[in-house]
Amino acid sequence: MDLMEKLTILADSAKYDVACTSSGVDRGGAAGSIGSAVAPGCCHTFSADGRCVSLLKVLLTNVCAYDCAYCVNRRSNDLPRAAFTPRELAELTIQFYRRNYIEGLFLSSAVLVSPDHTTELMIKALELLRSEYHFRGYIHAKAIPGADPALIHRLGLLADRLSVNIELPSAASLGRLAPDKKKAAILAPMRQIARVRDENRQELTVYRSAPKFAPAGQSTQMIVGATPETDRQILKLTEGLYQKYQLKRVFYSAYIPVAQDSRLPALNTPPPLLREHRLYQADWLLRFYHFSADEILDDASPNFDPFLDPKCNWAIQHLDQFPVDVNRAEQAMLLRVPGIGPKSAGRIVRARRQGALGLEELRRIGVVLKRAQYFICCKGFSGAAGFGRRSIAAALVDSGVFAAGAQQLSLFAPEFAPMLSAGRPGIEAAKEEAVSWIEKRM
Repeated sequence: MDLMEKLTILADSAKYDVACTSSGVDRGGAAGSIGSAVAPGCCHTFSADGRCVSLLKVLLTNVCAYDCAYCVNRRSNDLPRAAFTPRELAELTIQFYRRNYIEGLFLSSAVLVSPDHTTELMIKALELLRSEYHFRGYIHAKAIPGADPALIHRLGLLADRLSVNIELPSAASLGRLAPDKKKAAILAPMRQIARVRDENRQELTVYRSAPKFAPAGQSTQMIVGATPETDRQILKLTEGLYQKYQLKRVFYSAYIPVAQDSRLPALNTPPPLLREHRLYQADWLLRFYHFSADEILDDASPNFDPFLDPKCNWAIQHLDQFPVDVNRAEQAMLLRVPGIGPKSAGRIVRARRQGALGLEELRRIGVVLKRAQYFICCKGFSGAAGFGRRSIAAALVDSGVFAAGAQQLSLFAPEFAPMLSAGRPGIEAAKEEAVSWIEKRM
């Protein structure tokens, strides 16, 4: 098998791993070396200065010793198999970089023989890149659960970011669908990475030239929709991961059926894209808006509302806390207002020191008044008392869920499916139903 055939197979096998993120590390070029890394560099997106940047996203091998039911690369699946040698992978990365195809490497792998053996091969490839080719670009490596801690440590000294995929939201689901994997084996390297990074930060304050361990931190990925856990269970797990292991990001991947299995959704089941989207929105609230998982979802409502984003959903459930006076409220409360984000909340706090703010000033600051006006009062505006509940509900409903293909978003109740399949008239009818549903809850 030639190199191009291997690349075709192994790049395609890597497409289900969504945990690509901004580099989070600054490392300039150096004489005699190739490449550099800048914090805003991202995989398949645009950087802050407008550049479109990307990583070579590939598996070292898709030959797997495990038989995880949800994975396309599972041992029992009949598909073409391939494996790079460390030299082939290093050479491919350098050649792609020199041709300006990529700005870094995202390296994952199936479990070839054992976690230790696979990690050793990944380390050899990265050592070639860093030592022989003097590559200073961004590298994101997947740590293999169950690998020896000493190997994880060596991998972290070569990569900018490490990630350990937790895959499924509960130990019960993991045991049912991935019997070769154990929750303890997944959490152990997460714990090690968090601990060593803390130690490394302290060491760097004393020795500036000390080697850096995973300077861009660690992340993980969860598959959504393959198992019966509620959104609240997933969000609670996410919150715990952020608190215990100082993760930079938790990524969510809507399950795409790849196998006929009684334990999994049927092959014709659409991926739960709306559910994935809501989880990312709620994740943002956890990280930047100081919400807790219990505030976003509770036992009475364990799943996201399909028609409202999580912040609007929280707001209509706590109307007793509104309207918020933007000229007096603390910044923490401003962050709870739909239409006000961290940047605009900070600008409001700074601007109101110079004088009282009205709607026009808030608009210039960047507040999304289309939503915020129903939850605030300010100079010359006494709040949403003059608006009817239906008009407020119509303004808050997430119209994006009714876009083309919305019938594939699995959170919709069965009665909405015929509406969404009936073209424009059906979509308008579904919107009216959604507005009525929100109005009843206010």
